[in-house]
Amino acid sequence: MARCGVLSLALSALMAATSPCGAQDLEVAARAYAAADAYRQQNEREILAGYAELLALPNVATNLADIQANAAHIRGLLEPRGFQTRLLGAPGTPPAVFAERATPGAEKTILIYAHYDGQPVQAENWASDPWIATLRSGPVEAGGEVVSVDDVDGPLPENWRLFARSASDDKAPIITLIHALDALKAAGIAPSVNIKLYLDGEEEQGSPHLGDVLAAHGDLLDADLLLFCDGPRHASGRPQLVFGVRGVTGFDLTVYGPTRPLHSGHYGNWAPNPISRLINLMASMRGPDGAVLIPGFTDDVAAPGAAERAALAGMPDLSGKLALDLGIAEPEGAGARLDELIMRPALNFRGIRAGGIGQDARNIILPEATAAIGIRLVPNQTVAGVREAVEAHIRAQGYALIRGLPGAETLRRHPKVARIHWEEGGYPALRTDLDAAAVAPLIAVMRALYGEELLLTPTLGGSLPIYRFAEAIDAPIVILPIANHDNNQHGRNENIRLGNLWNGVAIYAAVLAGY
Repeated sequence: MARCGVLSLALSALMAATSPCGAQDLEVAARAYAAADAYRQQNEREILAGYAELLALPNVATNLADIQANAAHIRGLLEPRGFQTRLLGAPGTPPAVFAERATPGAEKTILIYAHYDGQPVQAENWASDPWIATLRSGPVEAGGEVVSVDDVDGPLPENWRLFARSASDDKAPIITLIHALDALKAAGIAPSVNIKLYLDGEEEQGSPHLGDVLAAHGDLLDADLLLFCDGPRHASGRPQLVFGVRGVTGFDLTVYGPTRPLHSGHYGNWAPNPISRLINLMASMRGPDGAVLIPGFTDDVAAPGAAERAALAGMPDLSGKLALDLGIAEPEGAGARLDELIMRPALNFRGIRAGGIGQDARNIILPEATAAIGIRLVPNQTVAGVREAVEAHIRAQGYALIRGLPGAETLRRHPKVARIHWEEGGYPALRTDLDAAAVAPLIAVMRALYGEELLLTPTLGGSLPIYRFAEAIDAPIVILPIANHDNNQHGRNENIRLGNLWNGVAIYAAVLAGY
């Protein structure tokens, strides 16, 4: 109930100023938030029971039958709530669920994106079955114990967590959205907008068919605003609206030595060692402070604008806390804050495969060594431009760059040989203007709920295929995340904090009622 006081103060301040929503809209948003919170308190157990059914459906996108079962279940949740639904995508590919619900008299349309597929699991690494939703009193890493809704009377503790694959990434927006609509209906509050949903069935696989689907059905997605409902809240726990993501690409780099393994005593100091060469080549790409050293790599990078610099200045500095929590004595970045660093491109060494360690180590010079390298792009960089700069740099280090496997003749002809294999796909970054007219009502609603606690975050460090939507529809794109930042997404013991789940119900109700 403490939130009601914050709502009242923030609303009063906003109503006193000129608002793109208008005082009445913000008042409705605040009323919807409070109504949804009350509805949630009365229906917590039913919400969790329904969510457990959705989470019990395995959803790795490479298993088409599982994805189709998820899609059918989700349609069964949406259609009784007034949505018309259809599946988008070619036969034999993971479908996207498109849903649409009109609001009589509404002049604006919000398109909401979420995805219902999840990362693969290694069940043996989980503290509980990843396909059986399990409540715990806190994070597994902090000793959270299994609990039951029968353990307490009244509202469930907000710090309890629900563990299952996709509990936070990214089925949470689906379950919170439908209960936000239920709460509005129970309170007699109509949405102020038409609602469209695009629920992706293959996001965790890079959404390889998204471009084809949008090319064929982009007209269905016409909207005034696209809310991308994925990702976590800020590491401080404060709510945030995020206006961009970095792009992504990556490659495997293999460096070659002799045509067969050689005894390191007999041939050491003479035969080229591919591990040594690979390490030196990697060091030429990335400095000790994390800066990318490849010439031309950052030539096209767009500098943050005035609004983005102001937003960065207003964000809390968590460097000390993060360093303490993560056991880091000296972060990279030459003293820059994390929020600033994720506005820059990045080159990450993801893994090295070469020989063995410990009892598997052998006194040999190997024929080859391979590194997996990931790249995060920022606005104005292109996948093609980054690839060109990387390949030019490798050649400048004296390497003959090949695509396929080298034969002995190739190795004899060139002093240094490297093979590069670029990952399929890859996509550029996207960043929405913080001052976009269609974004202002959303900011106003969220300010009415949270006041100055709300963060306007220029970009996330991760990547999402948002650029495809920017190509298909003419609407600003904003990310509205609800998950706790420590949700273990993609990893073992993925979870959603109950307080974040409940908060998602109330936020969606307020936005849909007040935008």
